[in-house]
Amino acid sequence: MARPAVITDEMESFAKKIVKEANDVRELKAGLSILIPKTCDITYSETAKLLGIGVATVVRNHRDIRNQASGNPTPKGSWGGRRRQTLSLHEETQFLAEWIEKAEQGGILVVPPIHAALEQRLGRAVAASTVYRMLARHGWRKVAPDTCHPKQDIEAQEKFKKNSQRHWHKQPSKISSICHCA
Repeated sequence: MARPAVITDEMESFAKKIVKEANDVRELKAGLSILIPKTCDITYSETAKLLGIGVATVVRNHRDIRNQASGNPTPKGSWGGRRRQTLSLHEETQFLAEWIEKAEQGGILVVPPIHAALEQRLGRAVAASTVYRMLARHGWRKVAPDTCHPKQDIEAQEKFKKNSQRHWHKQPSKISSICHCA
């Protein structure tokens, strides 16, 4: 059987205050994630199903309200971030510096050599998508060729179209000349 939620009286009074002063649905659900288990004596998972949120969100709401009720607010930046980063942003900038020099000299950069260099630096295999995301993070983009040549002469093209012979006349079909079907 699942462990029931442990809710103190301080947490309950703080949750009532949150529900009363809620400005959005998230705050309302945070307060209700405390009040519902307290009054109905249900578990985290049952509370999550009832409110339409995840179990982790219910637990996080309980933790935050417990900390706020005791006077220790949860730090703002405790959620999110790059948890699986292979290099820090500064290290990525240093790694891409040599490739920037090649790009500035007019060289065409392709991902496989950068991918191989990254794997060599890390000492393990990484997916090619890691390199594409790293390049996007630093503002690199894929340059697509233009749809027309920069030195094209539209007037010359139109003149050629008007003055050239057409060799693609449609030949009459031999079958239609033999068969007179209506």
